Amino acid sequence: MLSQETNELLTRVGPGTPCGELLRRYWHPVAVAAELTAEKPKKRIKIMGEDMVLFRDGQGRYGLVGEHCCHRAASLYYGTIEEDGIRCSYHGWKFDLSGKCLEQPFEPKESMFKDKIRQPAYPVEKLAGLLFAYLGPKPAPLLPRWDLLLREDGTRKIVVLPVHQCNWLQIMENSVDPAHTYYLHAHQFKARGFPVGGYYYRPIGRLEFEEIRGPVWAGIVKKRTYGEGGDTEAEVGHPLIFPNMLYAPQGPDLVIHWRVPIDDTHTSIFWLRFKPSEGGRKVEQPEDPPAEYLPSLKTPEGEYGMTSFPGQDMMAWETQGLIFDRAKENLGASDRGITMYRRLLQEQIAVVQSGGEPLGLIRDPKKNEIIRFAISRGQARKEYLEGRPGIDVSRSTGS
Repeated sequence: MLSQETNELLTRVGPGTPCGELLRRYWHPVAVAAELTAEKPKKRIKIMGEDMVLFRDGQGRYGLVGEHCCHRAASLYYGTIEEDGIRCSYHGWKFDLSGKCLEQPFEPKESMFKDKIRQPAYPVEKLAGLLFAYLGPKPAPLLPRWDLLLREDGTRKIVVLPVHQCNWLQIMENSVDPAHTYYLHAHQFKARGFPVGGYYYRPIGRLEFEEIRGPVWAGIVKKRTYGEGGDTEAEVGHPLIFPNMLYAPQGPDLVIHWRVPIDDTHTSIFWLRFKPSEGGRKVEQPEDPPAEYLPSLKTPEGEYGMTSFPGQDMMAWETQGLIFDRAKENLGASDRGITMYRRLLQEQIAVVQSGGEPLGLIRDPKKNEIIRFAISRGQARKEYLEGRPGIDVSRSTGS
């Protein structure tokens, strides 16, 4: 269990909060790029408690600015897109992608006032059809080039899940809880007569967790070994990539999950699914992969749909409450991954509070050409430490 003070430390994500300041050191997906079109080049978003406007200027460049104009706080969502920025519809102040004020109509021509004005603004980069934003201090680290975002030997699809009405940490702790798959997934499917999830419906003999502190990424790898004696079949393992990602197979596909806090009690979830081609055949890649938006995971009666993996997960996460009170929990030996992750989170919050740089930031372009996760496990530990990380996910079907 956690004290109320520690629970607050790990769950609150707004500006100025310790965990919020940690999360702002990393890049996060905020939207599907194809959502911004010439006809509709703006989108309201909220991330870590900040209301923002995501837009594409007349040159096709992406920007992210605070929603409320720093002049009189009118919404920039109703502003006008111009060649070099966005103009507020209230008094015409115009801002570029960096938040610099370019024009202030009705101010004296000789005034230097606009040079003192800055609208909150954050860098945005596009990769594999997703728009990523960085909300932390400059200079920004490099946007990680995960292999599934770049590989050409298969096809990609973006999946956007419904907004989850719970704190981000409840979702992330599930990523280091490999025991839940037996009852939450396999047993629920069997109880309802669905021939799904059989892979998980067998005794788990052993659970293993390994903390990774490599030069390119950090996190925790979980692994289940099936069989009564724990030696029948060992999974290769699925990494939780610190702070808020999961890399896992789902059937024949490989999937990256991002869990992005909207605020303290709502979370966005993006998946990037990659389906390898037969024989490693190169596939022509579109500019933007197709995007699927999952419908409601609840029944028309408002109950959780327990007939899909996402619906089962949503039930488990949301019914803990908007922010789970961890003073009421009772952790067992199978929950060791959760305690490891919490310790890592607390440790890295303290690093940021002391002025340091947290784990998993990439600043060397040579280490960011492509971050692979498709080598044999025998090589994995060595390559983590050498800056060529990877893990063989070819045999595993877990989540």
